[in-house]
Amino acid sequence: MFHTFGFNINRTNNMKQFLRKVVIDSDSRIGRRFDIFIQILILLSLVSFSIETLPNLDENFRDLLNVFEIITVVIFSIELLLRLILSSSPLKYLFSFYGIIDVIAVVPFYLTVGVDLRSIRVFRLFRLFRIFKLFKYNSAIDRLSSAFSEIKKEITIFLIGAFFFIYVSAIGIYYFESQIQPETFKSVFHCMWWAVTTLTTVGYGDMYPVTLGGKIFTTFIVFIGMGMVAVPTGLLASALSKTFKN
Repeated sequence: MFHTFGFNINRTNNMKQFLRKVVIDSDSRIGRRFDIFIQILILLSLVSFSIETLPNLDENFRDLLNVFEIITVVIFSIELLLRLILSSSPLKYLFSFYGIIDVIAVVPFYLTVGVDLRSIRVFRLFRLFRIFKLFKYNSAIDRLSSAFSEIKKEITIFLIGAFFFIYVSAIGIYYFESQIQPETFKSVFHCMWWAVTTLTTVGYGDMYPVTLGGKIFTTFIVFIGMGMVAVPTGLLASALSKTFKN
């Protein structure tokens, strides 16, 4: 009896070791194959999502895409369960970035089983989060993540400063243009959209100044915006160069 019990424990441990090689260990041969399989599945899932948006899509083909979606969700669910079971700290993994992405990739499907998705289309958008699963299998993303960690304080300060400047810019253009264009520059909050598009030098043309003061003010904002865009780019480039050297 004890011999049988010990044999079962060894078999369970061997199974766990094998599954850990497949799911967790990306350096093993079978682990790399599993990673490639998951990456292909993610890409096919995103292609399937895009095809579903085509107008006048054949219903039979749409049903086929739905079957593929079910198969995909089942595989992703099994992967998530295995990662939780095999993880040394399941809760830590569950609330990590990739753990949350894995949950978001499958849970909305189960929440909408038997429900007409047309009434809650936002749940379908959660499928797009699967693209973040690709980051898990790319070493370049690890370098990018390390670079962001290196400059997170600088980026935080930049974002706070950028938000402050957007707000000040919105107030400025509001006082220059609100009386002449009351329907366009309705409030400071409406003007924040103008500030964002102007500071990022996008300028969609839906909101633009017509007064002399507004045009001069906008000119200064555009020049400042070009400098603001360059700041995070320079910080990230510097941090990435350090990660490559290391």
